Parts: sequence; C-alpha cells; structure tokens
Amino acid sequence: MSGSEQMEDVQTQLAFLEDTVASLNEALAAQQREILTLREQLALLKRRQDDLQQRQDTPPPTLEDERPPHY
Repeated sequence: MSGSEQMEDVQTQLAFLEDTVASLNEALAAQQREILTLREQLALLKRRQDDLQQRQDTPPPTLEDERPPHY
C-alpha cells in the first residue's frame, strides 16, 4: 500500500468518524430536549398531585359552617 493509498484510507476513516460524531451529537441533543420536556411534564404532574392531595386533606364544609342565604 503506497503512501497516497494510506492517506486516502485515513481520510476516509476520518470522514466516517466525523459523520458518526455528528450523528451522535444530534441524538444527544434530541435526548436532552426530550429529558427537559419530561422534567417539565413531571413537575406539572407533581403540582397536580399535590393540589389533589391538599384537596383530599381539607375536610369539606359542614352545614353548621355554612350560613343560611338570608345572612
């Protein structure tokens, strides 16, 4: 194998590696965006769950607590 053939092989491998790195970078960026979206959704669900739990923990008003309409 001559020097020019070796140089061509190295350039081919480098091009392949650059393409692989770019693909992996795109995949990583997409995963990061998805993680951020999932975190936001999880925080929203947590707030909803906390609100529901708080409503369940608060006893409903009784008739004694309510004033008649004429007051």
